[in-house]
Amino acid sequence: MLGPMWDVVVVGSGPAGAAAAIGAKRAWPDARVALLDRARFPRDKSCGDGVAPHVLDVLARLGVTGLLDDWPGVSRLRLGFPGGPEIAGEMRRPAYIVPRTVLDSRLRQAALDRGAEPLDHRVRRVDVGLDRVVLDGEIDARVVIGADGAHSAVRHAIRADPVTAQQAIALRAYAPVDGLPPDEQLIVFARQGGWPAYAWSFPIGDGRANVGYGEFLPPGGSTPTRTHLLDRLHELLPGLRGPSAVRGHHLPLSTAQVRQPDGRVLLAGDALSLVNPITGEGIHTAVLTGALAGIAAARTAREGELAGLDPGREYRLALRSAFGRHTRDVNLLSRLARPRAVAAGVRGAQGRQRVFDDLVEMGLADGPVTGRVLGVIAAELVRKVARPVA
Repeated sequence: MLGPMWDVVVVGSGPAGAAAAIGAKRAWPDARVALLDRARFPRDKSCGDGVAPHVLDVLARLGVTGLLDDWPGVSRLRLGFPGGPEIAGEMRRPAYIVPRTVLDSRLRQAALDRGAEPLDHRVRRVDVGLDRVVLDGEIDARVVIGADGAHSAVRHAIRADPVTAQQAIALRAYAPVDGLPPDEQLIVFARQGGWPAYAWSFPIGDGRANVGYGEFLPPGGSTPTRTHLLDRLHELLPGLRGPSAVRGHHLPLSTAQVRQPDGRVLLAGDALSLVNPITGEGIHTAVLTGALAGIAAARTAREGELAGLDPGREYRLALRSAFGRHTRDVNLLSRLARPRAVAAGVRGAQGRQRVFDDLVEMGLADGPVTGRVLGVIAAELVRKVARPVA
């Protein structure tokens, strides 16, 4: 027998799901919001652990402040190629490197503190009716938000899986890295392999760094082995010592089109395949899409039947407003970008703080590909071609 009707049920308690629950309670404090997950927290999640300051901006707009006040910020970023061009600079605001065992637990607790109710449940079946959604024949909701990751059971159940999806694979570990500053994020691009491909080292403040290597998976291509990924990681980070907690994961990369259908089921974060196709950044996108989904769900659950609002349509309009230009721009750039073009962008950004800032906004948040970025890439490529042969 079904229990009482929930106004909003969020499937998945990671950053997207927690932000969705917080957003729903912010939009409608009296809403009955359930936060479902099959995992027990704290739990680990394979990720680069980078939290851009823009994430805290989104949370502040939802009334959540002070989440990382006790965590050290990292304000320097270095990126480039082994033995090739590189750029290093101060970001306008520091980022944070926070293990997901910490970040996810804090975000989930923030949702519970605001009245979301936790349910230990694994979703296997989703039945969508005219006025409700029923999960596994026992959980009844006006609107459901699928925030259950790259292999979303909710997305699959409503048959919203993309026909073609860009995928990347990454391997993450924790380890000391000799020769690197303890207060600087490092991204090292590879010149070959599935492109884009890069390694990273993000210091977590205890002498170790979150390190990893990821590369693009071409359609129909074989999945690289763990040995291959580890070998590439050591090649690009030669000072790496004794990696531990090694885990792999797939990244569903953003495309130019957001696939959010009409109806009472919304998708957020990795479930919506919204991961930056150039940098692999997904935390900011997860938190912002979760917040937008929660607000749209609560609003339509409360007013939809009277106002004729469709949850999926309302949410899709909000997504287009927040991410439309960014997703189009980075998708186009990811299709055009190859090692030569990226190297040109790195060379062109040297000594140009505004270009560096534009790259940070594009890679870590929802900034567009600006004319400044395109201009330095084009100028460097032309200069490279025109350079006389010695």
